[in-house]
Amino acid sequence: MAERRERGAVTGRREFLEAVSATAAASGLAWASTARGAEEQSAEADPMPTIQLGEHRISRLLAGWNPIGGHSHTTWNMAQFMREYFTVERCVGFLQNCQRQGITAWQFDHTEKGVAAIRKLKESGSPMKLICLHAERPTFDAPIQQVVDETGPIAMVHHGGVTDAKFRTGRSQEVHDFVKKVHDHGMLAGVSAHNPDNIKQIADEGWENDLFMTCFYYVTRPREQQQEKLGKVTVGEPFFESDPAEMTAVARQVDKPCLGFKILAAGRSCWQPKKVEKCFQVAFENLKPIDGVIVGMFPVYRDEVADNAKYTRKYGVVKG
Repeated sequence: MAERRERGAVTGRREFLEAVSATAAASGLAWASTARGAEEQSAEADPMPTIQLGEHRISRLLAGWNPIGGHSHTTWNMAQFMREYFTVERCVGFLQNCQRQGITAWQFDHTEKGVAAIRKLKESGSPMKLICLHAERPTFDAPIQQVVDETGPIAMVHHGGVTDAKFRTGRSQEVHDFVKKVHDHGMLAGVSAHNPDNIKQIADEGWENDLFMTCFYYVTRPREQQQEKLGKVTVGEPFFESDPAEMTAVARQVDKPCLGFKILAAGRSCWQPKKVEKCFQVAFENLKPIDGVIVGMFPVYRDEVADNAKYTRKYGVVKG
């Protein structure tokens, strides 16, 4: 009996995976059709709201990296699905669709896939502006000069998780040194963080960074802080409803552009289109006019690129 149950479980899992693969393939065809339609309608699209980063004018909505890199922040299965779906070719197609929808900047990680996609994108004549999230950790990250040579970004931003760890262990000067080194290489320099206190400290100390990346959720909150504040600890990364208000309050206080990310709580707020739209509305209403948002997109089951561009045009226009 137990053996039959085990065989049934294996068969069920196999059928499930086959069904998911078939659905993904069909959705890929639908996505391609949608992308072609978007291209045909691009001339009629409303102008995309823009912001200024140094000498560069970019769309107020930036495409993010996490789905492409397979960082789902949910389950291993979803991470693997994202990683396998986004081949280099699909990554390039995704970015070209972003361009058709008026998205002119991409925040990426320096990986083999990222470099290959950028190479193909540039060969096609793409004007996409690139912002690299990096940390130059020994034995882990490529040197800054290699990133510059291989991808040519307009800006490099210190990785948020690494920033939070260094601040927590009294090594914030290493993040400051990174900013100076990026400037020495002729790029705009930024700092990403999930902890709003780190953003505030940098601003109070008057660092010469050009921009911030500000996470809407303090997902690197240490266990001891959770225990002290809540009396309990979450399973996995902590996402609390109060986090966006706390981060955007700090973003409004600093005088440099902030690029808000995880505005959709890493997919947790994506169950209904109305909820997604509400998150865009809340983000733009609570950020400064000079700020933008970075959104990772996984356009398998719907054209998230077109949807997110529409929400940015609706709520991201600076009035007055």
